Amino acid sequence: MAMARPDRSLAFIALIFATTVAMGCLAPSGGIAPDTIWLNGTIVTMEGDQTAQAVAVLDDNIVAVGTDAEVGPLAGSQTRVVDLQGRTMTPGFYAAHDHFPGSGRVAVTQVDLNSPPIGAIENMDELVAALGDRARDLPEGQWISGRGYDDTLLAEQRHPTRADLDRASTTHPIYISHTSGHLGVANSLALELAGITRNTPNPEGGVVRKDPDTGEPDGVFEESGGMVSRLVPPPTPDQTMESYRVAVQDYVEDGVTTAVIAGGGRGTLAGLQRARDAGILTFRIITMMSRGSPGQPTAAETGGIISGFGDTHLKVGAIKIIQDGSNQGYTGYFTEPYHTPFKGDPDYRGYPRRSRDDLVTMVKELHEAGYQIAIHANGDAAIDDVLYAFREAQREFPRRDARHRIEHCQMVRRDQLDAIAELNLSPSFFVGHVYYWGDRHRDIFMGPDRAAGISALRSSIDRGIRFTVHDDTPVTPVNPLQLVWVGVNRLTKSNQVLGPDERITPLEALRTVTIDAAWQNFEEGIKGSIAPGKLADFVVLSDNPLTVDPTEIRDITVLETIVGGKTVYERPM
Repeated sequence: MAMARPDRSLAFIALIFATTVAMGCLAPSGGIAPDTIWLNGTIVTMEGDQTAQAVAVLDDNIVAVGTDAEVGPLAGSQTRVVDLQGRTMTPGFYAAHDHFPGSGRVAVTQVDLNSPPIGAIENMDELVAALGDRARDLPEGQWISGRGYDDTLLAEQRHPTRADLDRASTTHPIYISHTSGHLGVANSLALELAGITRNTPNPEGGVVRKDPDTGEPDGVFEESGGMVSRLVPPPTPDQTMESYRVAVQDYVEDGVTTAVIAGGGRGTLAGLQRARDAGILTFRIITMMSRGSPGQPTAAETGGIISGFGDTHLKVGAIKIIQDGSNQGYTGYFTEPYHTPFKGDPDYRGYPRRSRDDLVTMVKELHEAGYQIAIHANGDAAIDDVLYAFREAQREFPRRDARHRIEHCQMVRRDQLDAIAELNLSPSFFVGHVYYWGDRHRDIFMGPDRAAGISALRSSIDRGIRFTVHDDTPVTPVNPLQLVWVGVNRLTKSNQVLGPDERITPLEALRTVTIDAAWQNFEEGIKGSIAPGKLADFVVLSDNPLTVDPTEIRDITVLETIVGGKTVYERPM
């Protein structure tokens, strides 16, 4: 990589200093000087292929980038000078599609039912025991909530049922969510409280599973868990704030300086504002707002708030729509059947959340109103619906640079990538699936050929498509460096390469959690790279992801996370 040239940065610092002087903002010594200068580093700027040794910050912003000799003399008497000792600094990472503060909520209010490598639950007895332990700690009648079970990782290779959860308690209503978040299970008391019986019809875009022999609900819900989970009491104010504290720590420990919340409502905005006022939100948040159906506007729409409203710490992003479910939950929507037939049905292809016509109506409304739109679509049939809707919206209401998104976009076909490029759409790929579920996508859900194309990163780059990658936390733990590692290596949990032709370079992968993530969120002018005028959001790493052995990228340690020039996390020595 080339060393950054000094002329641009020094010209900019002159402008910044002149402006600051004109505003009367003088440093204590009587002249303008940076608040902090970092020297003697390997600074991966993400400005093309440029590297630097030093960076200077005044207030929240970068004012100079260059060599030690160029930037060091800018220090004033009050400037803090930090010796990076050769360590690597990169722009702060984006968590491009997550459900913050979900990881904190699981830790504070729910029973963790994840299986290895994320959690410890390996069979049904252990799942029941974990719920039973919580039941013994709570008064009878209080709800028990759990999250993260995976039927394909349990020894029994099935979902829990109401009968299993009744073993944990019959005097506490219980509702647990699948790891994907698209399925869930209730015990008998929870079903009773929700009024779910053998006569309950399937909701649009969802299934209430019934016992084939008795016709009674077996407790499992596909894409319809809200029929029960709506009854679970919300966390108390103290629990909510503690959830934020725990989640913030999770994110900053992994170098995240901006998180994008993939869906929310009025309560989301209110909770984030309270957490910010309490000084808990030490990093930056963009929150999408969730749209369920035509004629049901989001809180943002009702309030006249458009995408981008807010400030550099908290703002509203895209409007989120869900068009299908989870591939590993058999609710992703495909043009071809699943590799292993679902319940013995060789023609089963999953299903959409809504009709294509309803999706088109929603997309047109939002597109005409000027919103950025992000649509969850895992299966290729769902992606067909999304592409049709975006094409129709642009045909009727042309907009330049809308940067509409497709969330997850896991099983996109190559012809669909051509359409994505043509329509200037931007996917956010759940590339972590390659590691966590790749073996099962190959052997169970998709088959070898289709699974090799999951999260088609190389094919996207070859078409000029800009995209991000994400963890979907709390579905999987937040870890941007692991996402980079997966994009570069495409290794599954069993250490097999899945889809070698879709591997990308370390620099390309690092772009997906820095500058391209900033671009996807209309923030490339203020974030995503280390350049004068941008916000001083950095991560200090134990090694350089661009030069370390590619298989060791995920072993790199985050040493420090810096937001607006202030350290928000420093690894204990």
